[in-house]
Amino acid sequence: MGSDKAFALFGGIPLIQIALDAFAQAQIPARIAGARSDLSQFGEQISDLAPESGPLGGVHAALSASQSEWKVFLPVDLPLMPPSLLASLLQRAQLTQSAVTAATLNGRLEPFPVVLHAGTLPAIAERLTSGEASCHRAWKTIPTELGSQLDAVSVETLLQCGQCAQARGRKGLPPVLWFQSTNTPEELARLNRIDRELRPPRPFRTSLQCPPILK
Repeated sequence: MGSDKAFALFGGIPLIQIALDAFAQAQIPARIAGARSDLSQFGEQISDLAPESGPLGGVHAALSASQSEWKVFLPVDLPLMPPSLLASLLQRAQLTQSAVTAATLNGRLEPFPVVLHAGTLPAIAERLTSGEASCHRAWKTIPTELGSQLDAVSVETLLQCGQCAQARGRKGLPPVLWFQSTNTPEELARLNRIDRELRPPRPFRTSLQCPPILK
């Protein structure tokens, strides 16, 4: 987008703040990794150990800096992602103990959001060393290497079971837009327009005082 998209505005709010708010609403502690700019004003930031490796480099940095067993990853460019999906994926990972837990929509594996077990760190480091930076490929192959499995969770099933819901104020938003990124100014403008159309109008307020009705 010509600048760090973390600062780009969605509904008047920086994308990085929207992502952090999604974690807060899902009651998941969050830190910032893989950033190209100083985002410390928004939250604790983790230094990228492989700054030219794309999202997988940020994942590697976060895994290296955290002591928790499970880590949830969400890029800043998915502003319509409902917090309930983050919470559902984390609960699923803790239940199944899968090395990688990700969502599918219409049968397609979505690379993010994703929940990774701490044990995936060596395999991710090995991929970065060999120049392999594809998250999609990593999520599909790492579980087998670890004797685990990829838990691909159907978004359609989560919705039907009531385990996932639209974000507040966005009723009727097709799930396909949850995974729509804002990589270009045109994409950002389109999602901003869709978001404005879906949100209910604010109640009209006036400062005029109506005279009392005498009976």
